[in-house]
Amino acid sequence: MARSSHRAGNDRGLINVAIARFSAIGDVAMTVPVVYSLCRTYPDVRFVFVTRRTMAAIFVNPPSNLKVVGVDLKTDYVGVAGMKRLSDELRRDFEIDFFVDLHDVLRTRLLRLFWRLRGIKSRALHKGKSHKHALTRRYRKRLLPLISQRARYREAFFKAGLPVNDNFNGLYGGRGKSDTRIFSDIVAPKASGEKWLGVAPFAAHKGKIYPPGQMERALELISRERPDIRFFFFGGGGEEQTVLERWAARFDGSVSLAGKKYGFAVELALINHLDAMLTMDSANMHLASVSSVPVISVWGATHPYCGFKGWRQNDADIVQLPMTCRPCSVFGSKACHRGDYMCLTAIEPSMIADKVLAKFK
Repeated sequence: MARSSHRAGNDRGLINVAIARFSAIGDVAMTVPVVYSLCRTYPDVRFVFVTRRTMAAIFVNPPSNLKVVGVDLKTDYVGVAGMKRLSDELRRDFEIDFFVDLHDVLRTRLLRLFWRLRGIKSRALHKGKSHKHALTRRYRKRLLPLISQRARYREAFFKAGLPVNDNFNGLYGGRGKSDTRIFSDIVAPKASGEKWLGVAPFAAHKGKIYPPGQMERALELISRERPDIRFFFFGGGGEEQTVLERWAARFDGSVSLAGKKYGFAVELALINHLDAMLTMDSANMHLASVSSVPVISVWGATHPYCGFKGWRQNDADIVQLPMTCRPCSVFGSKACHRGDYMCLTAIEPSMIADKVLAKFK
C-alpha cells in the first residue's frame, strides 16, 4: 500500500496504527466500543487490530478504517521468532507507524521491542495491578470501584495522542437489528408476542459459575411465570453441552447453541434479537452488551468493582451478595477462601428469576 501524504487530525500525525489484544473472548469484546469510537474519531487514520484468529469475527460491522487481522499464535507465530516474523509482516503489509498495546504481555512486549528497533514508538495499557490486588486480597481489602477496562483502553490511546470520543452505539447501531437470515439455520424469526431470553450459565472458572441445579430452578420460575419466554442456551462443548441440551429438551421451544460452533458472526446476529441475556461474569455478558441487549449478570468470586462490567450494563441488573470476602479474584480463577463458594450458592434462584422477569413487564 502506498503511503498517503495526508496527515490526519491527531497529535502525532499518525497514518497507520497497530493495536493488539490477544487473550480471552471477553477482553477482546471489551475493546470493541473503544476501538470503533477511536476509528470514528480519526477517520483519516487506518487502524490495524491484531488478535487471535478465532476472535476476529467479533468485529461485526467495523468502521471502514479498521482492519482486523486474526493470527494463529499456536501454529503460525510461535515464540520469539514467531513474534519477530509477525512484527515484520505487519510493518511490511500495513506500514505501521505507531503501536498501541492493549494487552501488555510477553507477546505484545516483543512486538513493542521489535518495532522500537525499527523506530516505531508505542504506548501500552496500564493494568492497575496494585489496585486490583488491594481490592481482591483476603485481608485489609480496599472495597472501592476501579476504573473500567474500557477506560484503561481509552487511557492507552490518550497516551498515544489519540483521545477517544465516545460514539459507539452497538454493533448494529443501537436500535438497529441484524439480518435474520444470518441465523436462519438455527431458528425462524421471532413470532409476534414471543419473547427471547439468552441464557449463558457457564464461565471459564468455578468462581464465576452459579450452580447449574440452582440455575435450572431459576429457569423453572421464569418459565412458570412467563410461558411466552423462549430460552436460547449458550455454552461450550463437553459437560456444558450435555447440561444445556437437557435443559433445551425440558423447556418447550428452547434452543441450545452449546458446542455447535456456529461462529461469532452468527451467534452475535442471534443475540442481537434477544430481549435480554442472563449470564455470569463471562464473555457472553460482553458479547450481549456490545450487541445492545439488556444483560442480567450473576457475580460470585469476582465483582463489578474490578472494572469488567458489561458496556452500558445497568447496575440494577446485577445479581450479587454483599459478602466481605468478595471479590477474592479478578478473574474467578483462585480457590475459594471459605471452601464453599457461598457467594454463589447462597444466591436464591428467585433473586435471579425476579431480575429477569422485571425485564419482561
